[in-house]
Amino acid sequence: GRRLKILALVDDFTKEALDLVVAHSICGEQVVRILDAVVQFRGYPAAVRTDQGPEFTSKALDQWAYKHGVQLKLIQPGKPTQNAYIESFNGKFRDECLNEHWFEDLAHARKEIANWRQDYNEVRPHQSLNYQTPAEYAADHRVTENEEDKQNKVD
Repeated sequence: GRRLKILALVDDFTKEALDLVVAHSICGEQVVRILDAVVQFRGYPAAVRTDQGPEFTSKALDQWAYKHGVQLKLIQPGKPTQNAYIESFNGKFRDECLNEHWFEDLAHARKEIANWRQDYNEVRPHQSLNYQTPAEYAADHRVTENEEDKQNKVD
């Protein structure tokens, strides 16, 4: 079969897997479209940390980041510890999902990976999140932010 490329979008703060995009190839323009979809429900991040892959060093992503005031943080080649959480996430994802399935086709891979992502976000508590799931922690954080915004409007 053909190789799969998976773009993992993970929030460093909430530990949520915002998306796991599965394709045979992913270019910079696709990364921009994926980020545009994610910001519709999450807003723009202050920064995006990536490796030095061609999809992340593209003109399209650079222009997107500049236009939206997002800092691009490219880790140094051969320095995965500069992006330690995603490396840990990728290891879990590889061990628990990718190594456990023989994908028949792209649709099958997308289905199994989406199921794993849902379990990761909604079922598994994380010690670093005070034993909440990433989805619970993110929801609690959004509630706190909304309450603070309302309080600031009253003051």
